[in-house]
Amino acid sequence: LHTPMYFFLSHLSFIDYCYSTIIVPKMLANIVNEDKAISFLGCMVQFYLFCAYAISEVFLLAVMAYDRFVAICNPLLYMVTMSRTLCVGLVSCCYLGGTVCSLIHLCLALEITSYRSNVINHFFCDLPPLLSLACSDVSMNELLLYIVASFNEVTTIVIILTSYLFILITILRMHSAQGRRKAFSTCASHLTAIVVFHGTILFTYFRPSLGNSADTDEVATVFYTVVIPMLNPLIYSLRN
Repeated sequence: LHTPMYFFLSHLSFIDYCYSTIIVPKMLANIVNEDKAISFLGCMVQFYLFCAYAISEVFLLAVMAYDRFVAICNPLLYMVTMSRTLCVGLVSCCYLGGTVCSLIHLCLALEITSYRSNVINHFFCDLPPLLSLACSDVSMNELLLYIVASFNEVTTIVIILTSYLFILITILRMHSAQGRRKAFSTCASHLTAIVVFHGTILFTYFRPSLGNSADTDEVATVFYTVVIPMLNPLIYSLRN
């Protein structure tokens, strides 16, 4: 339990717990109560915290891909390469990246002067539903949202694909069938988590806005705010 893999898993669990806790209690309260109001400050805080933890998870999954690369491609040097200092530094960078990116979106959202309605067509304060209610020009917000999201996705996906390309090459060079099975089982849970999480993010935020259904967006958002944090412990427990 003191290996780098479980260190990263503990932070993945912590992030899943945090951004689910930010969303789910209020969502359940809105289902039960007729009063579904949230203050403007509460809305901004909910959006900021959710965005910070969600982006941190995007970075953390990429860091975990690098960890698997070192474990399989350089097993004898694994504990030396993935030192405690490096692991703490990588996780800190994940949290820092999530905090900075969400702070940029929050500052631009706070500059919106007026909204044509105070009813959000969503079950929590996400940025796209807020921008759709703005009376002022939000083209800069939308452009920055696309740039930041694209940068985060492209960067992390490149790291993940590069890591797994080297992992695949190393596995194919193994002569032992048992060694191949062990290597594949080590990566299977992480790959499953990546495909489910990134697939939902790409489906939600990288589709053309024309013709998008609000109901479809809400279902997709429920998936990565509620279902994925519930699935991750099951995915990794099945491996163990």
